[in-house]
Amino acid sequence: MTRKKAHVSETPATQWLRAHGVDFSEHPYDYVDHGGTAESSRQLGVPEHAVVKTLVMQDDKARPLVVLMHGDCQVSTKNLARQIGAKSVEPCTPDVAQRHSGYQVGGTSPFGLRKPLPVYVEASVLDLPQIFINGGRRGFLVGLPPAVLRDVLGAQPVQCALAGS
Repeated sequence: MTRKKAHVSETPATQWLRAHGVDFSEHPYDYVDHGGTAESSRQLGVPEHAVVKTLVMQDDKARPLVVLMHGDCQVSTKNLARQIGAKSVEPCTPDVAQRHSGYQVGGTSPFGLRKPLPVYVEASVLDLPQIFINGGRRGFLVGLPPAVLRDVLGAQPVQCALAGS
């Protein structure tokens, strides 16, 4: 995969990817508040199903975790909790998510997190030929093979997708 030349400065995510020898492409776009994956996929001309959102959640004991999900799907927190052995799972508030990840909400990447967190990936994401995932800044996605999530990041596959974003 070739890297596109873009005027995006390094982020903890891109530093992490380079340090782990991951080849990726850079895809800056104009960030829109509350635009989500629909906006980034529209601007970049890629399917929203291939845009992967990084969600910081917590279990019933307030232990943080990261869930990677298709942009056009929601997380079934009930299914996720059952699969990871928790009583319940819920999204973190934006300030708590930022404290755990080190990233501003809307710019959260699973790479280069402030502290190690368990990462779970919707299993069907791993079947895609390429994904686009946040590169550590609002308005910046990186394109890479989804196997990187499992093989380099160590994300555990789960099945917790609900249709509809």
